[in-house]
Amino acid sequence: MGKFITFEGVDGAGKSTHLAWFADALRQRGLDVVITREPGGTPLGEQLRKILLNQPMSSGTEALLMFAARLEHIEQVIKPALRAGKWVISDRFSDASFAYQGGGRGLDWDKLSQLEQWVHPDLQPDLTLFFDVPIEVARQRLANNVSLDRFEQEQADFFERVRAGYHKRVRENPQRYAVIDAAQSMDKVKHKLEVILASI
Repeated sequence: MGKFITFEGVDGAGKSTHLAWFADALRQRGLDVVITREPGGTPLGEQLRKILLNQPMSSGTEALLMFAARLEHIEQVIKPALRAGKWVISDRFSDASFAYQGGGRGLDWDKLSQLEQWVHPDLQPDLTLFFDVPIEVARQRLANNVSLDRFEQEQADFFERVRAGYHKRVRENPQRYAVIDAAQSMDKVKHKLEVILASI
């Protein structure tokens, strides 16, 4: 079996910047690495991503669509790759639903837990890299982006709740997470990632 690693953080935390480098470092070890993302990762998931990022909807609909895309993602991409001995690196997974729909939107945490149990009762990441950053820093990084999706357009208080949602998930399963201070320089973040790589 391969390993399943997820990258998490608020919009603007910088996780996507480091994901490709991390995957390349694993490939240099001779590992077969699959890079994917949520929402998305499959043809259906990518169609749902366009809807989720652009169409207004209720918070319940948003959560259900996220988990619908995730179920397809798991069955079509993640589990087959892991069974084939590949390492899967996903830009977001269920932690994002708890952070964004639970923390940000205020959806009931227990309902999200029920969806998680239904969609992937026997699958959790082997390691989650949580790129933690003060919201004002994340907002500054997004300021130069001319085409923001409807999540990125949310106000600072929404992202404060999202960040708090991530921290709640870390407290619930501390052994699964590596928390990275993403407000540091790229070189310092990379050094932290190198230390993590040496341990897996």
